[in-house]
Amino acid sequence: MRVKDILATAHPTCSLEFFPPKTESLGVELDSALQELLPLKPAYVSVTYGAGGSTQDRTYDLVVRIRRETGLPVISHLTCVGSRRDQIRALLERYAANDVNDILALRGDPPRGQAGDTPPAGDFNRASDLVAFIRKEFPGMGIGVAGFPEGHPETPNRLKEIDYLKEKVDAGADYIVTQLFFDNRDFYDFCDRCHLAGIRVPIVAGILPITNRAGMVRMAELAAGSRIPAALLRSVDRCVDDTAVERVGIHWAAEQMRDLLHHRVAGIHLYTLNSARGVKRIFASLGITDASQLR
Repeated sequence: MRVKDILATAHPTCSLEFFPPKTESLGVELDSALQELLPLKPAYVSVTYGAGGSTQDRTYDLVVRIRRETGLPVISHLTCVGSRRDQIRALLERYAANDVNDILALRGDPPRGQAGDTPPAGDFNRASDLVAFIRKEFPGMGIGVAGFPEGHPETPNRLKEIDYLKEKVDAGADYIVTQLFFDNRDFYDFCDRCHLAGIRVPIVAGILPITNRAGMVRMAELAAGSRIPAALLRSVDRCVDDTAVERVGIHWAAEQMRDLLHHRVAGIHLYTLNSARGVKRIFASLGITDASQLR
């Protein structure tokens, strides 16, 4: 079953995101997280893709392994910057042969060390080009795209930002998964602006709990940016150590989820950072043992 079908029949959904490990020890941590989190019954999972396709093989191997071992639908992130059509076609054929039927289509960043204002040569200039290519060449493939409730740093004109998002949807995207955000009002405003623009596909909210001060700083430095609300900063400032910061972050994320569920969000996508601890504590804070109890 493709993710678009799950979103059409199950409300709300809860999904989890992982990234391919770089070392053997990190691989052990990922395996442990998968063993602890899959009993929470996520509707589907996703696997990230490095800048400029830098993790293509590791992403592919992890996607196929999770699909084979769990039977869960798996979304493979796929960036197109600097890519050729034959490269993307060959990769999608491999996915289809392994019963992987969902792609999160992203423009992506250029490889590390390359100037961002000089995109590498390739056949795709924007994510909408990748969406259109997949929809034409692989009509049975499910396609998700990214949304930015806090705005995209390369598109300060918020009207243009929604126009670009609509181009991706009009090119064939089935659903939108948002970047992380910490103020639900940003998400609701984003959804309203999508609706005004004629975007009618499901919008899945991306949530990441803060677990330590260093992590919060890294999130604020992300290329896409992260707006940390003053109320959250004030709570973190009261903390004496990262154990307390984690409690604050889990509580904040759980309250975000509670409010999103109250407003009947289509789905919630939890960024796990390959750790089970935060997700399990959020579920415990909500008083549930698995995602089937969300309502």
